[in-house]
Amino acid sequence: MKLSLPTHSEGQPLTIDSNGRPIVIIGANGAGKSRFTSALMSSLGDKSFALSALHGLYVNDSTAEKTSVGRLYTRMHLPEAHETVHNDLERLLALLMHDEMLNLLNYKLSKAEGKDAELKPTRLDRAIALWQEIFPGNRILVESGAFLFTREDNSDIYSALKLSDGERAVIYYIAGVLYAPKGSAIFINSPEMFMHPTIMQPLWSRIEALRTDCTFIYTTHDLEFAASRSGATVIWVRRFDPSTGTWDYSSIDNNAISEEVYQAITGTRKPVLFIEGDGVHSIDSKLYPLVFKEFTVKSLGSCNKVIEATRTFNDLKGFHHMDSYGIVDRDRRDDHEVEYLRGKRVMVPEVAEIENILMLEDVVRAVAHSRGCDENTVFAKVSKGIISQFASYLKQQALMHTHHRFKRTVEYRIDGRFTNINMLEQHIMNLHDEIKPRKLYEELCHEFRRYVEERDYAAVLRVYNQKSMIPGSNVPGLCGMRNKEEYVAAIIKLLRQESADAARIRRAIKRCFGLDEDIRAGSTGS
Repeated sequence: MKLSLPTHSEGQPLTIDSNGRPIVIIGANGAGKSRFTSALMSSLGDKSFALSALHGLYVNDSTAEKTSVGRLYTRMHLPEAHETVHNDLERLLALLMHDEMLNLLNYKLSKAEGKDAELKPTRLDRAIALWQEIFPGNRILVESGAFLFTREDNSDIYSALKLSDGERAVIYYIAGVLYAPKGSAIFINSPEMFMHPTIMQPLWSRIEALRTDCTFIYTTHDLEFAASRSGATVIWVRRFDPSTGTWDYSSIDNNAISEEVYQAITGTRKPVLFIEGDGVHSIDSKLYPLVFKEFTVKSLGSCNKVIEATRTFNDLKGFHHMDSYGIVDRDRRDDHEVEYLRGKRVMVPEVAEIENILMLEDVVRAVAHSRGCDENTVFAKVSKGIISQFASYLKQQALMHTHHRFKRTVEYRIDGRFTNINMLEQHIMNLHDEIKPRKLYEELCHEFRRYVEERDYAAVLRVYNQKSMIPGSNVPGLCGMRNKEEYVAAIIKLLRQESADAARIRRAIKRCFGLDEDIRAGSTGS
């Protein structure tokens, strides 16, 4: 969704394209972020849908037209029996029950008329399932048109009035999002209110997955929440000028470890995962937050920044008490370099670069399966195509690997102590004979030819650096897509869902990093 933000104090408003990513509007108390949000909502008109747990749970409106939920409720023309509700939470529960009754009635009428019919999952089913996922051990019961609650370890049954504020807020947000108009911008005011920090990230990630057709726009002064929305566009509202009706604001760039980013990270109290890429356009920033969901993921740009940031944060662990890890591409690093980085908690995949991760066998198979294609046929053709590509560029790839290893060895060996220039000069002259670049090149050519002869697809992915691999393999076309961008988008879309194909992709990527499950403290070295 393309958004034209409110007027900037310096003139033209900022225009952004969310590209399916959430937007977080942050600012200090009194900075004008609420007015900023209201102006943005007004500019979107009917495409805006606002939710606020404080209002939804505690404000009793005499007219339902005051809120987005109230207007929706009024348009539904519910029977008189529902007119005793007073706030938005009660309205949403009434809407859920009304829809459930209509679904059951339509099913019975179809069966009575001899038509094929099935009870499809309803909004109520989805709301109950997600609420119980967020609060394990708790159950929602629907009896005689009323919502009741119980716990697995207790036989007591109680009404929504006895739920905590947080438990009621979660029901309110889940139901509200399910009723948002298609393709709308869903505005959430103070999404952290009533929420325990441990549930904020999984809750909002799962709620966003309920409505991938909508754009989520959060307004908050809580840096902990802002940091939990990995990949979000963050708008920092600094101040509002009432005399001109303009705002001083900017889009925050999280590509570097600044004091601002450090505060956001340490506020999360969750492990940090530093990655390469620009944080917006790179595949890394789109993929890794959906794979390593238990982490706050921060893009830093280059691999050197990732390595340095991981080292620095781990050195300062006694101050902030947080685990931190990094991810860098394998590129042409040899086994010694990889082991060294892993010992420093910098994870290195068993493939050359991020594009190769998208070509892992189970990733290709999962995408093919999700598109209704024969995964065996698709992977056989993809494997054949990539190995053929690699065979064509074999000598070029061997040369690039040789160059990298020679360069790294020289860097290591030249960093010695020399008492005079003659010793340094002699050392440099001896390096060629010690490293033997031609011999190394021929050994690599021999090794790479063996990969081709043995059709070792995994080995090829480990050493083959080629940005055009995805289109060159024709995997998009084989899966019914036009180009690389659609293939990448299909993987990201799958990972935002909780499906068998998504789980298969996530497992394949984690195995590529030598992980069977989530990262544990100390699992990649200390």
